[in-house]
Amino acid sequence: MQYDLTTREHQHLSVIAHRDGARTVNIYRSDDPDACAQSLKLTVAESAALIDALMPDHHSPNLLHTTDLGLVAERIELPTTSYWNGRLLGETRMRTETGVSIVAVLRRAEAIPSPAPDFRLAGGDTLILIGTREGVEAAARILDRE
Repeated sequence: MQYDLTTREHQHLSVIAHRDGARTVNIYRSDDPDACAQSLKLTVAESAALIDALMPDHHSPNLLHTTDLGLVAERIELPTTSYWNGRLLGETRMRTETGVSIVAVLRRAEAIPSPAPDFRLAGGDTLILIGTREGVEAAARILDRE
């Protein structure tokens, strides 16, 4: 199945959905709309990642649209060289310092919802934060500490 799109800037592109779930994204030349300037073949996993990037709420129409409330939800990976590696979540003073809540931690194939202040962080953890844009940016600076 092929989907065609012309952008507001008159750029013509198409997405070809293959039966195996892969996608091909084609961008056409502006001087010859039948000539492909660039073609990008995406695997099923790459296609899913692109869909998540373009429409992060595509999985469920019931997800909270936090941007409408002035909030953002963001994933931040804790580097293995982080100062916080092996320390307790409460030691970050995240909510006190930034107003941001860490609502879950993803560790390997496990999700830890609502981690308590005595939860021990580990390098490689992905923290799910909710707060204002400014708060999340401040939290990222705290978490990037080495």
